[in-house]
Amino acid sequence: MDAKYDIIVIGAGSGGLGVSLFAAKVGLKTLLVDRSDKHIGGDCLNDGCIPSKALIHISKIMSDARKAEQFGTQVSGKPKMALVNAYIAARQRIIRNHENTAYLKQQGIDVVLGQASFYSPAAILVNEKVYVGKKIIIATGSRPASLVVPGIEFVKQYNNESIFDLDDLPGKLLVIGGGPVGIEISQALSRLGSKVTVVQRNKSILPHDDVDTSRILLSRLQAEGITFKLDAEIEKFQSSNEAIIRTSNDFRHNIPFDAIFVATGRVIDVNELALENAGIKVKDGNIIVDKYLRTTNKNVLLCGDVAGSLKFSHAAEQHARILINNLFSPMKRKLTNKYMSWVTFTDPEVATFGLSERALSDSKVKYQKLTYDFKGDDRAVVDDYQYGKLILFLSKGGLFGKQKILGGSMVSPVAGELIQELILAMREGLSIKTLFNKIYPYPVASRVNQLAIVSHKEKQITPMVTKLMRFLFRSMN
Repeated sequence: MDAKYDIIVIGAGSGGLGVSLFAAKVGLKTLLVDRSDKHIGGDCLNDGCIPSKALIHISKIMSDARKAEQFGTQVSGKPKMALVNAYIAARQRIIRNHENTAYLKQQGIDVVLGQASFYSPAAILVNEKVYVGKKIIIATGSRPASLVVPGIEFVKQYNNESIFDLDDLPGKLLVIGGGPVGIEISQALSRLGSKVTVVQRNKSILPHDDVDTSRILLSRLQAEGITFKLDAEIEKFQSSNEAIIRTSNDFRHNIPFDAIFVATGRVIDVNELALENAGIKVKDGNIIVDKYLRTTNKNVLLCGDVAGSLKFSHAAEQHARILINNLFSPMKRKLTNKYMSWVTFTDPEVATFGLSERALSDSKVKYQKLTYDFKGDDRAVVDDYQYGKLILFLSKGGLFGKQKILGGSMVSPVAGELIQELILAMREGLSIKTLFNKIYPYPVASRVNQLAIVSHKEKQITPMVTKLMRFLFRSMN
């Protein structure tokens, strides 16, 4: 007899776990399916956010230790990759304590391990057993895109699923892709001791971030010794340790390496789901989905990378919240990335949030661009990051009008933390006066947000305004 459930979730990553845990908590009969216990936690725990941030943490310790030499200390030796790997694995084990089959069953979730495929529009098949669900959620994530280049079969290559188990640090590492994943790994392994070269097909790194902030990061990374080949791509691998790259002007030259790291994006793979059995349509390799995250089978919903939107763990969490709302509320929520933010966790970090300048221009939204350099920020002076920059896009408004934050970007140490109050102000539609009037403990780093607003207000004080203020002062005192 078929097993029947209120909710069936395929995939135990960030989004799938969020929906499953909430559904079980409110008493719905819930089934969670993933390929194995090891896959629970998804890419974030196993191959992405957690191991990469642990590696970045280690590399920063190494970098900071070397910086201390300017004050008379001495640092020598190379890191032992066995100890690096052990630290990363230990951090993963801590989080895995609440992301595993046994724990999830304790929370009231039925867990089945195996490959799921659709049996009918309302049922899936796992290990030759049929499970029926009122609502079925696909949260199967994505995988790193493969690099298709002549000669790659002879090359020692890594991606984010294999880079965290290095036995030996590559002497020369060729990184293909200048997005967040490629740039984070480039800096981390460079700081551990690899000689890193990055090949990026765009004219700048981090093409989805503001050009000014990404350019500052590029300069900092170059100063650390990382080589960049921009507006270029791999043409072929001449041998197991030599690549030929082609630049936009059709110039070719060779790059020697010991290993490559492929960071050319992510793709979804839904071939094994037998979507046709559920009446779910696919176009150009992606599942067709509406603004409510419903497939062409309205009882089958998408969550996370497989939805084809922004591929972030926190985007999957956003999807989970939308799905939970729509499963229980008559007031349905649509997916919008208007308030989305993301952070590249390099040193310095690049943090971006809200609407970009291009999006504002394309939407014909009137805005003001505010750029603030950290040269005059006291905390930036003492902590040596005067190179920092904050860019804000503000709604139109005069001196006494209500201006709101529409989006922005920051490059700075811990920029991802510093922008959080800006995101909150944007999300809640607060006036920039809220930041202007806030009292910051001196000299916290986030005070730079207020200094940017102060500089903006000062520019609005025209000769006419100063004349009015002089009149008011003299007439009232």
